[in-house]
Amino acid sequence: MRRRDPLAAYNERIKLRAGFLNALGLGFLGFAVLRPLVEGTFAPTALTAAFLFTGLALHVGANYILKYLEKED
Repeated sequence: MRRRDPLAAYNERIKLRAGFLNALGLGFLGFAVLRPLVEGTFAPTALTAAFLFTGLALHVGANYILKYLEKED
């Protein structure tokens, strides 16, 4: 049985968290864009702005998390 490389496992956990936040952010951004299109109202509302801001914040957070990836010495 192969032993796990702790650094590789750590990096994979970081990438999974970043991927999750990025997908969640994309969902919020998609909702912020598609909701007004489906309703037929193109006027921005506070709810649309909140979803847009939340999606952007999650995307930025995902990119921020990736800085914790480590390289082998």
